[in-house]
Parts: sequence; C-alpha cells; structure tokens
Amino acid sequence: MNHIRNFCIIAHIDHGKSTLADRLLELTQTVTGKDLQEQVLDNMDLERERGITIKSHAIQMKVEQEGQSYVLNLIDTPGHVDFSYEVSRAIAACEGALLVVDATQGIQAQTISNLYQAMDQDLEIIPVMNKMDLPAAMPDEVQEQIIDLVGCEKSDIIAASGKTGLGVEIILRRIIERVPPPVGDPNAPLQALIFDSLFNPYRGVMAYFKIINGVIRKGDHVKFFNTSREYHADEIGVLRLGMEPREILTTGDVGYIISGIKTSTEVKVGDTITHVHHPCSSGIEGFEHVKPMVFAGLYPIDNEDYEDLRDALEKLVLNDASLTYEPESSVALGFGFRCGFLGLLHMEIVQERLEREFEMSVISTIPNVFYEVYTKKGEKIDVYNPSGLPDPTLIERIEEPIIVAQIITLPEYIGQIMKLCLDKRGEMKSQVYLTTDRVELTFEIPLAEIVFDFYDKLKSISRGYASFDYHQSDTVLPAWSGLIYCLTVK
Repeated sequence: MNHIRNFCIIAHIDHGKSTLADRLLELTQTVTGKDLQEQVLDNMDLERERGITIKSHAIQMKVEQEGQSYVLNLIDTPGHVDFSYEVSRAIAACEGALLVVDATQGIQAQTISNLYQAMDQDLEIIPVMNKMDLPAAMPDEVQEQIIDLVGCEKSDIIAASGKTGLGVEIILRRIIERVPPPVGDPNAPLQALIFDSLFNPYRGVMAYFKIINGVIRKGDHVKFFNTSREYHADEIGVLRLGMEPREILTTGDVGYIISGIKTSTEVKVGDTITHVHHPCSSGIEGFEHVKPMVFAGLYPIDNEDYEDLRDALEKLVLNDASLTYEPESSVALGFGFRCGFLGLLHMEIVQERLEREFEMSVISTIPNVFYEVYTKKGEKIDVYNPSGLPDPTLIERIEEPIIVAQIITLPEYIGQIMKLCLDKRGEMKSQVYLTTDRVELTFEIPLAEIVFDFYDKLKSISRGYASFDYHQSDTVLPAWSGLIYCLTVK
C-alpha cells in the first residue's frame, strides 16, 4: 500500500483537465504509439467536441522514482454540474487531488464546489496553474486567487501547460511526495466503494471500485451492500488503457469486477461491495439513490418509429443508469416517452446520443421539474405534468425542489445578477469577495426557474464572465400560489 497513490483532477469545464491527463499518461508511458491521441480518457465523440468529460474513467500508471516503483491510479471525474454525485464518489475513492486552474480565467464556480468536496474528504490538494504557455495567462493574479482559496504557499503552486508538457514532471513528483498512500486493513471484511460502472453488450455491467478494507479474489461470492444483490466475481482486474485481469486485489487497489450483470440499474454508484459469508457491518458513507431533476417528453418525428425509440432508450439506459423513461401520449405529438434527466446538459447529451448512435430524430417538449402534492388525506403525490394533479379541493399544499446556486462574477455585474436571481424568485444567502475583482454570490432558487433560460441570461448580462454551479438544497418551499392556479387551469 505504501507505493499506491490514488488521485483525481478537479477543474472547471475547459480548464485543460483532459489534456493534462494526456501528458501524465504520455510521460509515464501508459499510452504510447498509435494509442496516443488527444483526450485519451474521453471515449465519446461528444466529449471531444464539447470539451467536457461526460463519463468518468479510471486508469493506472506506473512510475519509477529514486529506485522505487509506484502505482498511480488516476480516477477521472465528470466535468459538469449535472454529474456532481459521480464527482463526489470519485473524490471519496481518492487520497489526493490536483486542483487545476486555467491561468487565463482564474477560479470558477465549479472549481470551488468540487474543491470543497475534496476538502471535506481530507484530500491532499496539489494546486496547478494550467495553460501557462498562452499569452493571455495572468500568473500573479491567479496565484493570489489560489492562495486565498486553498491557503497554500506560493511555492506550492505548480506552473504547467497540458499542451506543451511544462511542469508535468514536477506534478508527478509532487503526487508521489504529497499524496498519502491509502489506509485500511487488508485483514478486515471486504469494503469496496463503487465509483463508476459501464455496460458491455457481451460481458454485462462492469463496476469500477476502490478497496477501502479487505481483499477480493477471482471467483469470490460477493454482494452489493445497499441493493443486497449477490454475484460471483467472474473476473477482477486493474484498469490500464485496457483491462488487465488479476487473481487478487487488496486494500488500496483500484480495479473492476465483472459478474455477468445484465441490468445497469442493479449497480448503483456509491454502493459497497462486500463478501456474502463474511460481510462488513456497514456500507461506505455517502451512498444516495440519484433522482432525476428535470423532466421532458421525447417523441419520434414519425409515429411509426415509436418502438424503435423504445429500443434505443432501453439500450441507452444500460450505459446511463441515471436516465429514466416511461410511456406517455400527447394529443398533438402522439405516443412518446416522459424522460427524467439529471439536468439540462444531461438532456442535451441523451438527445444527441439518440441521433448519433441510433439515428433517432426526436421532438422534445419544454423541460420542467416535478412537484410534491400533499392531499388533505395525508397522501404525497409526485406530479410531473398538470394532468397528474388531483382535484384542487383535495390539495393541502404543493412543494417544489429548491437549489443552492453559486455564481462567481466580476463586481460590476453584481447588481444585474442579483436582479435576475430575485426576479426568478431567488433568495440571497451570502456575498463573499474571493479577491478584489471576484465575488461569489449564493442564492436559493426554485429549480423550475433555472431549467429554461436562466443560464443564457446569466451569461448575457455578465458578458460571459459569470460562472454558475448548483446543488439541490435540503430546503423545501411551498410552490408559488400562482403556479397552483396555472397548473389547475391547464
């Protein structure tokens, strides 16, 4: 275990995380020759085109330093707020994190959000100032932002460039020196955290995990703690550029398990793998059942393609367990499906994948959210559509989901952004100056108010300078009374 280092990379969208990962893989000779391409860990064309990581990945690197051989496990994280739960589980599987900040843009909202999660998990933070080769880089200004945020010394910040390879050797050395090795008991009952899963049409669901305690061997009878499903470990191994089978994996190792699972919903990210005959007493903390936040109807352009759309959604769900769908019909559009998504980006990605991978052109309805209706009989009903509302005389109250929005911007745009959020029924919670020219605003806003045009308006009034991140709040507010009237009239 002393020679294992598990780390992730925290960065805002387009701050050069995937390019920096490429240089690390190249320097450690994990990827060579014809396998060497841009954004090695991004498998989908969509990921390369949009410059974001949609599906998290993990890869093992081997490096020699001072005569010692080290195993470095890079657990990549998705690059958008819609996938924040997957990010939290990837962070929980690490002991260290590279904090990558674009030297031309500075600290952004998502950087801070993910950094706080890493700090909550007591990860060792290694700050990296990326894109230092660009003429627009602002090293002094961005250094001050990082020092204020992390509380590190100026000498701790590594000047780097994913494009040219500047500073990559220093990053590797700093990972080995600073990131602590994993801690755990190899003799304790097996406890392995599932941080991702992938569906293979020939082999079923493959779960990626990190062993917190204990040992797993090929052929072991295991169970998933929170779902209580039991399987046999038909194959286990480590994740290099491809999959390398192993007979045994021990505490601190990151690897995969194949058990012939045919349904992706049986494998939950954040679940705990343990042995059936000698189980652990409790699962690893942080497990949640991920619920869709945004709903929209998807309809085939031609009604004759309805069954083809059903088949396409069935196959898509195998690779994306957070997508939900159920049949619905519309007088105007005919038969289709009401689909649940993690957020607006997730919805866009599903539509593009339907078109690219299955050649299915679809019509989508305006996205909305679900409301919780409490009746006078004490029942709770989830309503996704006005037609699902009970009779108004039976309704006691309606509650709607609330999000905590973090917006980082320049001081001159504060007034316009506050007006936008207040017009969207937002409530201001805090205003913090991160530096003299960068301020963080925190609001509580109903989710229904941001799903349509909020982000576009925010970018417009801030001339593109504002960055936005959100997570679901524990607060539940009664729905606006006018909304109840509108839904009822509809």
